[in-house]
Amino acid sequence: MANSPQSKKRARQSEARYAVNKARRSRIRTFLRKVEEALASGNQDAAAAALRVVQPELARGVTKGVLHKNTVARKMSRLSSRVKGLATVAA
Repeated sequence: MANSPQSKKRARQSEARYAVNKARRSRIRTFLRKVEEALASGNQDAAAAALRVVQPELARGVTKGVLHKNTVARKMSRLSSRVKGLATVAA
């Protein structure tokens, strides 16, 4: 248990950061789910639009320290290739 005033303050700050980061992760997951749903529906236009919306959210997650940059790069790459592949299937 925190005893000194400094450790009590650090505990409060940690809880506040945890809540903010949890909200950010949840928001990012929601946008990712929308892309997945658009891909599952087979609608290439909707998937491309959802991908354009999720990319800045993922990049923001990196700058805020919620996600690692390589994780985001991998997710963006895989999603964009799947959206691109949807166009070839539809054609």
